[in-house]
Amino acid sequence: MRVQSQPPSGPAVAVEVKNVTRIFAAKSGEVTALSDVSLDVAAGEFVSLIGPSGCGKSTLLRLIADLDQPTSGTIDVFGKPAKAAREAQDYGIAFQQAGLLPWRSVQANIELPLELHGQGKGARAARAKELLALVGLSDFAGHMPGQLSGGMQQRVAIARSLAESPSLLLMDEPFGALDEMTRERLQTELLRIRAETNAAVVFVTHSIPEAVYLSDRVVVMSPRPGRVERIIDVALGSAKDRAEDLREETQFFERVAAVRDALHIAHGDAPASGGAKGVDIR
Repeated sequence: MRVQSQPPSGPAVAVEVKNVTRIFAAKSGEVTALSDVSLDVAAGEFVSLIGPSGCGKSTLLRLIADLDQPTSGTIDVFGKPAKAAREAQDYGIAFQQAGLLPWRSVQANIELPLELHGQGKGARAARAKELLALVGLSDFAGHMPGQLSGGMQQRVAIARSLAESPSLLLMDEPFGALDEMTRERLQTELLRIRAETNAAVVFVTHSIPEAVYLSDRVVVMSPRPGRVERIIDVALGSAKDRAEDLREETQFFERVAAVRDALHIAHGDAPASGGAKGVDIR
């Protein structure tokens, strides 16, 4: 089986994962969460990680973010070790729960990373205003998180992750707790934000349609121990060219079928749809 671990040549590499293994100690013995994972993500590229629960998707994201360390192997972010990238604020991160501080206003939540890194009040306010406009929440700067819907809270969390203009976004199921309609709206919003910022994105999801709609490439991971089994080149155009009606097009359904088949193969099952013609699965 051939696995493509690198993006097409051209753009600089945002994330370089080389032969990473992560083993956890447990009462019952060692648990291997990830086994010999290698993956490159180009600058400006959107890559989704998809696979069964427990396959190590979130573990890999945490390793890239330097919230955990690999047992073996290396991770570089924009050519520097993950720890150095974290200290340089090269990336922003958003999780499934928005994680807003309930006693701070929307604007104050967005300003928090800038405040922690010593930016002045005027500069913080100007950046927060810019980001509120970017996520469509300019009229809610003074609201408290509890006054917002779940989808609005998640937009605030995305704005906060962009506060220091990172070149990389790490997103762990940021829309997983939302209803389907809100989820689809925020997917489209994320495409718009990505088109405007040109940040690279590593995105963890359980949703095949979500992965296809958002991504340049979809990385299919195996059941534990997690490995990169297949990578699907989505090839549905740039972020700015994708609209909501893309979800109704034949090429979208073909790529959804391709990812679904790759997941079945990773599980050792027969493909669900017999394969999708014209889709580059490597």
